[in-house]
Amino acid sequence: MLLYGVSYGVVLFTISVGLTVTLGLMRVMNLAHGALAAAGGYTALALAGTALPYPLAIAAATIAVAASGVVLERLVIARLYGASELDQALLTIGLMFVCVAALNWLFGPAVMPARLPDFLARSVIVGDLTIQLYRLSMIALGAVLLAGLWAVFAHTGFGARLRAAVDNPSMAGVVGIRVPALFTAAFCLGSGLAAFGGAVGAPMLPMEPTYPFRYLTLVLVVVSLAGSGEIIGCAIAAIAVGILDTAARSYLPVAGGFTIYLLLLAALPWQQHRKGFA
Repeated sequence: MLLYGVSYGVVLFTISVGLTVTLGLMRVMNLAHGALAAAGGYTALALAGTALPYPLAIAAATIAVAASGVVLERLVIARLYGASELDQALLTIGLMFVCVAALNWLFGPAVMPARLPDFLARSVIVGDLTIQLYRLSMIALGAVLLAGLWAVFAHTGFGARLRAAVDNPSMAGVVGIRVPALFTAAFCLGSGLAAFGGAVGAPMLPMEPTYPFRYLTLVLVVVSLAGSGEIIGCAIAAIAVGILDTAARSYLPVAGGFTIYLLLLAALPWQQHRKGFA
């Protein structure tokens, strides 16, 4: 049960961490983040259906959505910098409706099947447990992703320049930081992370046209619990939500789906208390 919850939490982390970047570091309420994850998942499954190896399909889908994120940021998102949260929410929710309609038109209303390659579909014995190799690989992948992102944002010039550009874009521009290009790169990274999460998580979170809305709540819960721009906090929150949601749905099938909202209600006052001492 624990390993299944952790692997589920890692999938939530891979999707949510992109929104942590755009919302927590760039101050952009991109509620269309789920649409980017859906685009990555659908693209990966479509490419895998053409006999392209599964890892290459995921890589190609991630790169394609990240590249489209550059266009989206320049044409749409850049106009929202400095806009009110309401304007950001309304426009990005509108983008989600467009995405849902496009997915329904391109792939139909049914769930798109996600078939794992044979080497990931096998099960292995861990102690007294039998667990699918795919879930173990997701846990390892999540650890690598967390370490890499933490290193990028905490110990590289890119992370330092991005924080400076968010805190004071005018002063950052004066000292030679190319703020628009930096924001485009950060949004491209967030889009690629969303697509990667949607692609690798498709066997757990099935691809269907309403995917952007269906899992948006879970992603927002994780980001809310994590705090602003907290990469490690996002991982902890995602795994906690994954474990709690898995356990609740197993032991409380009727009311299990409400458990994560109780967790959010309990954690938000603590978040406000922590901000008060920050």
